[in-house]
Amino acid sequence: MLNITNNTIESKVVQDNYSAFKTLRAKKHSTALIKILLIMGFVAVTAMFLPWTQNIRSKGYVTTLLPDQRPQTIQALIGGKIEKWYVREGQVVQAGDTILKVTEVKEEYLDPELLDRTQGQINAKIGSADSYEKKAQRLEEQYQALLKGREIKLTQNEIKIQTTKLKIESDSMELVAIQLKQSIAEKQLVRIKSLYDDGIKSLTDLEAKRMSVQEANAKATSLINKINAHRNELDNLVANKLGIINEYADKLAKSSSDRMSALSSKFDSDASVNKLKSQFNAYEVRQKNYFITSPIDGMITESLQNGIGEIIKNGDKVVNIVPTEYQLAVETYVEAFDMPLLAIGEKVRIQFDGWPAIVFSGWPNNSSGTFGGAIFAIDNDVSKNGKYRILIAPDEDDKEWPEQLRVGGGANTITLLKDVRVGYEIWRQLNGFPPDFYEKEEEEALKTKAPLRKFK
Repeated sequence: MLNITNNTIESKVVQDNYSAFKTLRAKKHSTALIKILLIMGFVAVTAMFLPWTQNIRSKGYVTTLLPDQRPQTIQALIGGKIEKWYVREGQVVQAGDTILKVTEVKEEYLDPELLDRTQGQINAKIGSADSYEKKAQRLEEQYQALLKGREIKLTQNEIKIQTTKLKIESDSMELVAIQLKQSIAEKQLVRIKSLYDDGIKSLTDLEAKRMSVQEANAKATSLINKINAHRNELDNLVANKLGIINEYADKLAKSSSDRMSALSSKFDSDASVNKLKSQFNAYEVRQKNYFITSPIDGMITESLQNGIGEIIKNGDKVVNIVPTEYQLAVETYVEAFDMPLLAIGEKVRIQFDGWPAIVFSGWPNNSSGTFGGAIFAIDNDVSKNGKYRILIAPDEDDKEWPEQLRVGGGANTITLLKDVRVGYEIWRQLNGFPPDFYEKEEEEALKTKAPLRKFK
């Protein structure tokens, strides 16, 4: 049996008497298996030349194309106590509709006439500022009047100085004449006395000459005293000029100081007015914020505050709201290995959660239940999960996305790349090479305008 000897018993066994040998001879001569194998080999070889669409598969979720169309939270701008609710969960509201009303809980805002009282303070400060301004104007007028008064005083003093100088000059000339007359009188007295001694002139003539000399001396002395008095007066007038300047300098300084004080008080009042106006506007805006309103058209999805009388702080979240009009998109993430292969405008097939679909990996266009999209934006920075975020908009050339889609739903995306042969794709996968992609010389960015969706 092990064929280790040349002796055999094959000639002694009659194989026709055993069914096992008959079965072996029948299998040996069967061609069905050979045909099947040949057909499978032919199909496999032919499949190697079939087209295959390379793709990048990733998971994402439904979002909106514009940030202001995404679900958002309405917050309280001021703190207070909830007094009344005007909406319920699931209610559709318009922009400006009142959601709830809050009342004050802080002591500084509890005065019901707060705005009127603040306005009264503003009016009082405005009146005070006007009074200080008028006072400053009067002090300015006083300052100018002092300047004019100083000029007048100095002019009058200067006139007196010039007059006194003229008097001194006139008296000096008269003194010279008197002194000449005095000299002549003294000479005449000498001659008369000589003639008197000779008996030619009488004593009366001599006494008359003596009288003339005394009169001349007295007049000269009087003129000298007068000139000295005028000089003293001139010195006093010069000193008075300096006194006038010093006197008015003090008055002008005081007037200027008072004016500066009035202006300073006026500016302080203006600052107080501006502060009170700012405070008044803050109070007015705060009272307007007692009513929390909807910033957009949307649906109230969840109330984050409950009950009546609950205290909330400024910045606390009140309700969540979803816009009623939005442009759908899909946000997905791809590996850094695949990111260089993507470009804006690249076609994408999308399978939404909840919609049945039959997906052929290599033939996405032949898949059933998928929807078309196109890459709208690609982030240049890696996300926290280590992948790059891709935003996909609806493809206008494909069928519309389902109306029942809502933001936050799951989505599986298939980004379509280059069409290759199946054999090439198998070889690429076995070698770990990246997919191929089209290189376009000129590629314009996609300008996709997704249709607006509304809640029904």
